[in-house]
Amino acid sequence: MSKRDQALTRRRFLQGAGAAALSALLSACGLTEDPTTPAPTTPASQTPRIPTMTPSPTGTASPSATGATHETYLSGVFNSPMESPLDSPLVPTGTEAPPTATRPPTPTPTPPPTPFPAGPPTKLGLFVAWYHPQVMELIATKNVAILKTLELDPAFLAEVKSVSPDTIIVGRVTMGQVDLNRADPKAEARRAVDAVRPLSLDGRRAGLVDAWEGFNEPVPGSEDEMLRLAELEAERVRLLAQDGQRALIGNFGAGQPPLEWWPAFRPALEVGQDHGSYLGLHEYSAPTIWYHTSRQPLDFGASPSDSGWLTLRYRKVYDQYLRPWGLELPLLVTECGVDGLVTDRPGPVGRGWQDFAAYWAELGMGWDTAGNYIEQLAWYDSQIQLDAYVKGAAIFAMTAFDGWGSYQLQGPAATILQQYLSVHPLR
Repeated sequence: MSKRDQALTRRRFLQGAGAAALSALLSACGLTEDPTTPAPTTPASQTPRIPTMTPSPTGTASPSATGATHETYLSGVFNSPMESPLDSPLVPTGTEAPPTATRPPTPTPTPPPTPFPAGPPTKLGLFVAWYHPQVMELIATKNVAILKTLELDPAFLAEVKSVSPDTIIVGRVTMGQVDLNRADPKAEARRAVDAVRPLSLDGRRAGLVDAWEGFNEPVPGSEDEMLRLAELEAERVRLLAQDGQRALIGNFGAGQPPLEWWPAFRPALEVGQDHGSYLGLHEYSAPTIWYHTSRQPLDFGASPSDSGWLTLRYRKVYDQYLRPWGLELPLLVTECGVDGLVTDRPGPVGRGWQDFAAYWAELGMGWDTAGNYIEQLAWYDSQIQLDAYVKGAAIFAMTAFDGWGSYQLQGPAATILQQYLSVHPLR
C-alpha cells in the first residue's frame, strides 16, 4: 500500500455498510449516484438566505453554491475572539421530565483518531478571521501552504513569516460588494485598491502580504457583466503593481461563474499573468467535500482526471480554458471545505462541517466528527497535490465570524490537522 493510500484509509471507515447507506439515501432523495451529471440549479427563491449572501446567477445547469460572503473586517484586532450565536444551547424551559426507572445506556466513547502516516508535501492552509493561539501552533509545522487572513496586525503577520517564510499570506479587507450592472469598472478598481492602501503601504507590513484580494465572491449576472468584471480586475492588477503589490484576481464563489463565461474574463487573466497575479477560487461541497465530483461516493482515491461541479471545478477551468490559451496563473483556493449552504445536495439542513456529525455517522464513518472532516480535507489535499499550478487551499475556517461557528477548526479538529501537517515533508 502506498503512503497516500495509507493516509486516506487510516480508520477503515466509509466501506461496506457505509457505502450501502449512502446509495440507499441518494436513491430515496431521487438523486443519481453518478455526480458527473449536473443537477438542476435550485431556484434562487428556494436557496437558504442569510444577510450577507450573494445570489447565484440563473441560467447555469451545473450545481451551484449560494455564494455566502463573510463581510466582517476586524481592523487591527489581535487576540480578540468572537463567539457565534449558533454555539449557544437553547435555554431550558424549566419543565421537569417525569421520573423513569430505566437507566439511559452508557454512551459509547469515541475512539481516538489514528494518526496520519507520512505523505507527500501538503498544500492545505487556513482562513483566519482573528488570532487564536492554535493558529501559530499550526504555523509552527512550517507546512501551512496559504494563510488567508482578515487579521492584519503587523506583529501577527511578521510572526507568521518569521516562523514559516514559505507560507503565502493573502490579505483581505471588507469593502462591500460591487454592482457589475451599473458601476464604472475602473472607478471600482480604484475603490478596491484604495481600501487596502492604508495597509499595503504601511511600512510595518512591507513584504509580509504576498497578495491582496479584491471583492469577495463577485457574481456577474451575464457575460456582459463578466466582461466588466474583467476590466475591473485588470485595472486593479495594474494599480496594485504601481504600488509594488501583487493581486489575487477572481475570487469566485463555489460553483461560479458558469464555465461558458470564462472567455469573457480572459483579459483580466492575461493582465494578471503579465504582473504575476494569482487566480483565486472557492471550492466547497456538502454533505461531503467530494460530493458532485467524478469520484464515486465514499471513494478516497485521487486522479488528475477527476473533476467536479463544486470541488475540483478548478480543473474544468484550467483544462478547458486557461491552459489552451497558454495561461497558467498560479491558483490559490482561498476558501474550501464542507459548506451546507450549497444547493442540489442530500443530507440535513446545516452550514459547517460540525452540522454533519450525525449524517456522517449514519454513513458508517463513526462519531469521530473532527477526524472525519480532516480525512475529507486530506482527500482534497491528495487531489490538489497532483496539479503543480495549485499553490494552496485555505480551509474555512480556523477562526470565523459571528454565526459561522460550525465551520471553525479550533479545538480537536485543529489538533488532528496539526498532526497531519507535521508528518508531511516541507514543500
